[in-house]
Amino acid sequence: MALTRFRRAMAAGVAAASLAGCADMGYYWQSVSGHLTVLNAARPVDEWLGDSQTPAPLKSRLVLAQRIRRFAVTELSLPDNPSYHRYADLQRSAVVWNVVAAPEFSLTLKTWCFPLAGCVGYRGYFSEPEARAEAARLAAQGLETSVHGVPAYSTLGWMNWAGGDPLLSTFIRYPEGELARLVFHELAHQVVYAPGDTVFNESFATAVERLGVQRWLAAQPRQGRDEALEAYLRFDGRRQQFRALTLATRQELNAIYEPNKAPAHAPPAQAALKNIAMQNFRARYAQLKASWDGYAGYDPWVAHANNASFGAQAAYDELAPGFEALFERQGRDWPQFYAAVKRLAGLPRDERHALLNRSLLPTNAGLAAEDSRP
Repeated sequence: MALTRFRRAMAAGVAAASLAGCADMGYYWQSVSGHLTVLNAARPVDEWLGDSQTPAPLKSRLVLAQRIRRFAVTELSLPDNPSYHRYADLQRSAVVWNVVAAPEFSLTLKTWCFPLAGCVGYRGYFSEPEARAEAARLAAQGLETSVHGVPAYSTLGWMNWAGGDPLLSTFIRYPEGELARLVFHELAHQVVYAPGDTVFNESFATAVERLGVQRWLAAQPRQGRDEALEAYLRFDGRRQQFRALTLATRQELNAIYEPNKAPAHAPPAQAALKNIAMQNFRARYAQLKASWDGYAGYDPWVAHANNASFGAQAAYDELAPGFEALFERQGRDWPQFYAAVKRLAGLPRDERHALLNRSLLPTNAGLAAEDSRP
């Protein structure tokens, strides 16, 4: 059955790749075959739990993941479908490696366009060497590039007929709060997806993960809850401080780049100001890191930070506060919140972004009017 399903999915994937045109057939082939190899490696969680060869710590994590999955449906109104009811051991650190690129004096990411998904500001590879080769090719064109491993991704529900998105070894051992956060984030992509608007999609999923994990931790039995909550708050506190630092730096860089947007030859003064901003960023990070008792989880990101990595970071949190405010305006009702977000997704990109930014204000007649549409 699994092999038959794999072959059917491979055939469907090849057909989709063909629709994209032959010029990039090699890339689409690695995308299709890489994803379907992941699907074929996945087995139902119940099989892992019933296998005497499955280590006890992994069984414990799989049981926890299934509790999180049920909570996502019953408490967050996230989709009840085959996703995250199977598990695959990939025996590598990431499921895919994303390549992002930006000009020397801009945080606007280069985009790639794909069938169904639209245009996005990244290009994913199931092989790290292939990802780094693509980054080198783009760097040779004068772009700043970044390659980062991704622990999970969403197929937006399109592959639920083939078993859905599986739990993966790349994230199954995350701390409880982080595991819940990731599952909620990826399931959110199956609720609402605006083709070609990475900032909207990722910010929405980030808002769902933040709100969802708060409810998850609050709902746990007191025994063990305090430890999980403390661990999450400690990790999330560092994450929010780091994101505040990157946001401040993005604003500083944008102020430097804006007066000479897309110049043919950037003036030396602009390059000097950029270097100062990056030096200040790393100095402020060092101070922040000292307050974390030596936690160094962001060291690799900071060491290689450039316009591409800053641009990619913006996609995940730029509109998240607007979505969180919208959730409050919908009475913290999940179905109503999702319905409001779907209506926003149906608007032109600039209009929905403007409405989300305005939702941060105390009153927002414009957004309320949009929310009242049938």
